[in-house]
Amino acid sequence: MLKSIFFLFTVFICWNGWAQEPKTEVKQINIVYGANFTKDEKQYPGAAIFSKDDRQVQFEHEGADLWCDIAIYYQKENRLKAIGNIKLQQGDSVQLTSGKIDYDGNLNLAKAWENVVLNHTSMTLTTDTLRFDREKQEAYYKDYGTVVDSSNTLTSRIGRYFTQLKKSQFLDSVNLVNPEFKLVSKQLDYYTVSKNAYLYGPSTITGETYKMYCERGFYDTKIENGYGIKNTRIDYNNRIITGDSLYFDKKTEFASATNNIIIRDTINNGMIRAHYAEVYKAKDSVFATKRAVSINLVEQDSLYMHGDTLMITGKPEQRILRAFRNAKFYKTDLSGKCDSIHFNQKTGITQLITKPIIWNGENQMTGDSIHLLSNLETEKLDSLKVINNAFVISMDTVGKVGYNQAKGKDLFGKFIDNKLSLIDLVKNTEVIYYMYNDDQELIGIDKTICSAIRMTLANNEIEDITFITNPDGDIFPEKDIPENSRLLKGFIWRGDERILKKEDIFDEDDNNIKLATIKGVENPIDLDVDPSEAIEDQRIRDSINSSKSLPPNPLKKKLESNKKDQQKQVTKTAPAEAKTKERYEEGNKEDGLDPGYYLIANVFENKKNYEKFLKNLTDKGLEPKYFFRNFNKYHYVYLERFNSWQEALDSRESNFDGKYLDETWIFRVLDH
Repeated sequence: MLKSIFFLFTVFICWNGWAQEPKTEVKQINIVYGANFTKDEKQYPGAAIFSKDDRQVQFEHEGADLWCDIAIYYQKENRLKAIGNIKLQQGDSVQLTSGKIDYDGNLNLAKAWENVVLNHTSMTLTTDTLRFDREKQEAYYKDYGTVVDSSNTLTSRIGRYFTQLKKSQFLDSVNLVNPEFKLVSKQLDYYTVSKNAYLYGPSTITGETYKMYCERGFYDTKIENGYGIKNTRIDYNNRIITGDSLYFDKKTEFASATNNIIIRDTINNGMIRAHYAEVYKAKDSVFATKRAVSINLVEQDSLYMHGDTLMITGKPEQRILRAFRNAKFYKTDLSGKCDSIHFNQKTGITQLITKPIIWNGENQMTGDSIHLLSNLETEKLDSLKVINNAFVISMDTVGKVGYNQAKGKDLFGKFIDNKLSLIDLVKNTEVIYYMYNDDQELIGIDKTICSAIRMTLANNEIEDITFITNPDGDIFPEKDIPENSRLLKGFIWRGDERILKKEDIFDEDDNNIKLATIKGVENPIDLDVDPSEAIEDQRIRDSINSSKSLPPNPLKKKLESNKKDQQKQVTKTAPAEAKTKERYEEGNKEDGLDPGYYLIANVFENKKNYEKFLKNLTDKGLEPKYFFRNFNKYHYVYLERFNSWQEALDSRESNFDGKYLDETWIFRVLDH
């Protein structure tokens, strides 16, 4: 009775030293069919050797059967080595074949190598070496592997497969090949049933008619539908779309973007900026809103066009741009505003609709509707039309005493080298103009009515006025024209509305837009698993991706408690932890121990505990070592020794290149 109690207590201490849950029971590997039996104490001391006859050797352990040609069975240690034509069958769905296997019945761990194939339902995994943890139902490889299912073929350098979730987790150099597209990613999680891929790190998806890049996102490989939420970009239908978040659907030929969007027209060298946009490939159209602005190059001068909503439709050579509600535009020497703007690339006509107003230098022009016409060959501004109630106003810039004014039914302007140089006013024209001599002295005020007027402009100012056909008027001394007669009927000066710089096209509402919150940037994006599992998986992956230490995990309170108990045992004679978040110790050189920086995985007082821990790490594909310190009589298990602090730090912060996800710390051996 006392022996049994002592045995149970010892097992508990060992498992607690690993900071793992204790197993309730260790089951023995059973021999189902041994065939030929021999022993070779020299080569395999303590082992029973079984070899096939007309049937293969067969073993059973906790619901799994293993067949092989030769088995070297260590019954006392509850492990075996299998050689030749191996098949490990677990239930009806999991089957592993290979040339060799080392199987540990105490840890439920199998290490298989030589042409390894793992089949699970409709998934096949092939690799050179695979470790299969039957307790966790996880398979792991680190020297390239390939996963094939009914839709996709995926390869990676490092990968895991979770049989319960039917999930593959690829940790380095991932390539997914589908008949319709190719996907390359740094890290990727893939579900065999849903065919969903969750992307982590730089990822590029290339289809026949699109190319998508992101550094965090999701893709449904069945229907080619997905989104990116970090550093995203889509090359789509002669457009390049970037934004904080991008959505794409191949079937509907639709893409949308949210926050800090740029849409570049690769054919027409145009650009749209906004905080929300939609792109419809079939209609060759773009819809943009939330501080939306179109930017086009006009003779080395950018033309900015804004509205509450922007829409671009039509083929590349026949684009139509519409700016709806509170529309404004700006270029260096020309700006304007109205309710809506309509630009037709095929005709080169820009229409300002409903209460339009434009400014050319100091000149304010209004009318019922305003058209700007561009030369289709040179793409320069060619002419200007103001239809009905045309009115031109400019402040008297010399005397600052009044306003120069001209009005008529229609106005026709001519641009030379992209500058407004001539203005013709026709039908029922009227003029009020302040006249000065060469000494800038006011001569009088010209007040004239005639059939048509031509004004010549230089440097955006009226230089000369010519009255055409029966002018009726004169130049009057300033004192002879009262204040109320110095303004033409319909005069409205709107100088305070003038757009002086590109930022003025946005009003207060545009500048105070609250951007939408992009979900998943910091939180889990994996919707194929329980949220608690997604949080834990996210925590580990983010640590690997960002080379930062793992933050506390609220879901692992019991695990953390065990680790704290373990640390209390270690620190009873060891130096105290540093006040920083990461633990660091150093000590003098001892016999056989090279100076340097050691990445410590665990520390043990009991020899059996550290031996078990070493074996556990070895079975997981690592190559741990240890040293013993006479100072405190502890065994230090380390993953690798480094010559410099930076090398050790980089390894610790990358979780030993993603190979060891538990906590590590650095111990420095001094050179004396």
